[in-house]
Amino acid sequence: MKLVLMGTNDFVVPMFDAIKNAGHEIMAVFTRAPKPVGRKQILTPSPVHIWANENGLPVYTSIKDYNFKPDMIVVVSYGVILRDNVLSSAPCINIHPSALPGYRGPSPIRSAIYNGDTKSAVCLMDVTAELDAGDIHICQEFDIDINDTNDVIEATVSKIGAELLVKYLNNPSDFPAKPQVGDATFTRKFDGNDEIIDWHKEPIQIHNQIRALGAGRTKINGVDVKILETRIDDNGLEIVRVQPAGKKPMDWKSFVNGLRGAPIVYGE
Repeated sequence: MKLVLMGTNDFVVPMFDAIKNAGHEIMAVFTRAPKPVGRKQILTPSPVHIWANENGLPVYTSIKDYNFKPDMIVVVSYGVILRDNVLSSAPCINIHPSALPGYRGPSPIRSAIYNGDTKSAVCLMDVTAELDAGDIHICQEFDIDINDTNDVIEATVSKIGAELLVKYLNNPSDFPAKPQVGDATFTRKFDGNDEIIDWHKEPIQIHNQIRALGAGRTKINGVDVKILETRIDDNGLEIVRVQPAGKKPMDWKSFVNGLRGAPIVYGE
């Protein structure tokens, strides 16, 4: 099958690799343009861009360059709105990491973790002009453990998504499309303000916040601190790893030792 692939983030790469290894012809890869990264703002290509280059595949960083007639288009975490010229050129499918129609939009994985969900799903669906509203071909559920982070769930989604894509592309007629059923819910993009910890919240809420966003920001004994990792056990919230302002990440015990016996005060 002749395919055009569209994606950007690192968790997309194993899915595209699985498609390539299944023997399909990849006509082109579309990804986001390189972005400045780090303190020196070095222009850096996306993980999908790097993967395409490593595999000798033609790669494009502007959707305006689209002028193809593939058998199918595969879109995973691309981050670009597709117009009629793309959608009318071939059937277009997408991997979406939620049990649709729940958690449509830009942050389904983070939202599920943030809200403390214990289950989610990976859906292979048609791409339509309306956001994440296409018919579903395959949907596979998976569990979310109480200590799973966004990175862990992305790896799970990547593995399941690769399996579903290979299965579907080998014989699309085996998986007829079915309309989404139920009321839609929508996610939003999280920002830096969402990382600020409110210590009046329940321990499980703080834990979900940190594992969903990758960090929580607070003051401890007057020092700005990022809490990078927590766990929930029988005693409540356990802080595992932190990063004080201007210092490297460290384990919680090392940070506490640096306080030299002073009582720990959170949020001040």
